[in-house]
Amino acid sequence: MSIVYEYIYNYYSYFLLFLFNNIRCTNIYDEKLKKISSHVPLHIKPLNDIDFGHYLAGLIDGDGHFSTANQLIISFHLKDISLAYFIKKRIGFGSVKKIKNKKAVVFIISSIKGLIVVFNLINGKLRHFIKFNQVNNIISNLKYKELNESERFNFSMNNVNDLNNYWLSGFSDADASFQIKIIYRINRKKPEIRLNFQIDQKYKDILSLIKDKLGGNMGYRANQDTYYYESTNFGSAKKVINYFDHFSLLSTKYINYLKWREAYLLIQNKDHLTEKGLNKIIKLKKAMNSFNKNTMNLS
Repeated sequence: MSIVYEYIYNYYSYFLLFLFNNIRCTNIYDEKLKKISSHVPLHIKPLNDIDFGHYLAGLIDGDGHFSTANQLIISFHLKDISLAYFIKKRIGFGSVKKIKNKKAVVFIISSIKGLIVVFNLINGKLRHFIKFNQVNNIISNLKYKELNESERFNFSMNNVNDLNNYWLSGFSDADASFQIKIIYRINRKKPEIRLNFQIDQKYKDILSLIKDKLGGNMGYRANQDTYYYESTNFGSAKKVINYFDHFSLLSTKYINYLKWREAYLLIQNKDHLTEKGLNKIIKLKKAMNSFNKNTMNLS
């Protein structure tokens, strides 16, 4: 009986994925989008190789690397260990290890066969030039020249100015944060509410692409030698929501996203202008700050 249920679940999931693939188009970045729905969108994992490849490429671009020891290493917070095991199961290779004295785990692939699976999944999907060079360094290694002709391929980078896929979801699971800022000013009776989606990076190229698609601002922190992107208005916040409603986050950041999205709905409906609505936003903000108690189940 469990096999039948699994078949029905998989069939239903692929049907929903088909529907989503057919409604995805460039208008998710349109400034004239309708108001966002109050209904929480269905949480759908990337099921096919193309979608999963984009997600994995974003995750690696954000918080992974290919070492000189010919390994793929991706770091996760301990609360996202289920995501690490999901990646392992989906690829079919690798191991998950707890880092001693830290609330973190790493997913590691060391086998040649496992790396080849990863290379095929992310080929044409990586956007970070350093990660791209790391892959090519491994491919040019002597051991890989001994592969069968059918296993050899040219590895390319994604230079297409498009985010209509799971890449930003993976990248955000690695490096993004959702913030609710409540700013009180002396000359204003009511506080200012800001919804900030933020990403920090050493290099600005990827952030420029995100800014071009979602709006917002970019800046540079000289004391940290890092660039940052942030959504600074509700127009860009709406685009962020429309993206993640279509391409779900898989880490515990999804929980924060839902609270951030709920705050947007309160503002959209002008409930933030009332004491009751403002108190709801304050509670959402506090709940986001304590979300380390929450976990995601991706089984």
